[in-house]
Amino acid sequence: MPIEGILVDLSGVLYVGDDVLPGAREALLRLRRMNKPFRFVTNTSRKCRAEVVSRLHRMGLAVEPHEVLTAPLAGRHWIEKRGLRPHLLVHPDLLPDFVGIETSPANAVFMGDAGETFSYDNLNAAFRVLQTGTPLIAVARNRYFQEADGLSLDLGAFVAALEFATRTKAVIVGKPSAEFYTAAVESMALSPGEVLMVGDDLEADVLGALDAGLQAALVRTGKYRETDELSLQGSAAIVADNFHNLLIQISN
Repeated sequence: MPIEGILVDLSGVLYVGDDVLPGAREALLRLRRMNKPFRFVTNTSRKCRAEVVSRLHRMGLAVEPHEVLTAPLAGRHWIEKRGLRPHLLVHPDLLPDFVGIETSPANAVFMGDAGETFSYDNLNAAFRVLQTGTPLIAVARNRYFQEADGLSLDLGAFVAALEFATRTKAVIVGKPSAEFYTAAVESMALSPGEVLMVGDDLEADVLGALDAGLQAALVRTGKYRETDELSLQGSAAIVADNFHNLLIQISN
């Protein structure tokens, strides 16, 4: 099926740490010239959307706020739709995206990547809220992510700890959940099969998109590992050296 729209992961595709990846700026220019709708989709949850966009601008990557769909904002929508009051186990820099939401008395726990604030006390406070049978909602269960100085532990390890301790299963509101991909596709008024998801994360970006009925492409940047391609044998997924090369490939 022809590609009518494109979803693009941010970290590992456009940049790693504070460094823009080779060809990323050229890729953005080419993407806009393709005259197809696109969205940048990210599980990033250490920064609010406004700061994500501001950071991209500081890198010289021209992205508009409406073009960025974040998992934390998808989580807020999911929570408010169900009338829940979340105990927020998130990074302080994410709090602007939750201004105005009712949180007390808590009848749910919402988890983002809290970084250094994943202390025992903060995890234990969330554990105690979950003891009453309240739902656990998490941005993602990614195992690790790529930073400039190497791989770093991601949110999934902390989600797994609370799942184990409370004998519960987290609701995932970001990638690779089908709900997140459906929302992203619908924001472009397209059907899943018409949309290509581009990412460096085998599980969240590529396999998650394929499971949701999208087309998918894996780029050999960011957290990509050579063994990832073994899991894609027999699938329709595209593999490219980087985002710019991928756009050239699908434009021909």
